[in-house]
Amino acid sequence: MRALIILSAMMAGAILSGCAASNGNMALDTVGPIPTRAAPANSTGGTLVVYSAYKVNADFNSEDPYRPEYSDYKIYNADGKLLWRVHNNSGTILQEPTPVKLPAGNYRVFARVNGYGFLTIPVMIEARRTTVLHLEGGNAWPDKSAFNQTNAVRLPDGRIVGWRASPSS
Repeated sequence: MRALIILSAMMAGAILSGCAASNGNMALDTVGPIPTRAAPANSTGGTLVVYSAYKVNADFNSEDPYRPEYSDYKIYNADGKLLWRVHNNSGTILQEPTPVKLPAGNYRVFARVNGYGFLTIPVMIEARRTTVLHLEGGNAWPDKSAFNQTNAVRLPDGRIVGWRASPSS
């Protein structure tokens, strides 16, 4: 009986220490715009598209309750002030992520990342450009072959999150 109690205490300690090793301390490089995707010439701001991890629970009020939906996320300015809470569903039958128009500048996105919980990812928005974050785990980059070790921001498991922001921007 005593051995069972000690074993249970050790297992609980191991589980709790695993929970304490949060991903909140993970630091990723700043994600910038896709080099080849530009917005209309009359635009002064840029666009952010976040493919966040899918919602955990089904939404039976959505267009298609059997199709996974991207989880909501928050956008903060560089000083840490909350700017937007984004409901990440375009409202169409495809349930695509919601594109967000932002003034050019640096922001922080707090979103659910598949396999990592919630992370804060620094992003750079440039005028007439689109910045894309892939946090859902699918990483369906149409130009994945263009990524290399110097231009991609990656998670520790190697998955590509987005394009590394250009230092000259």
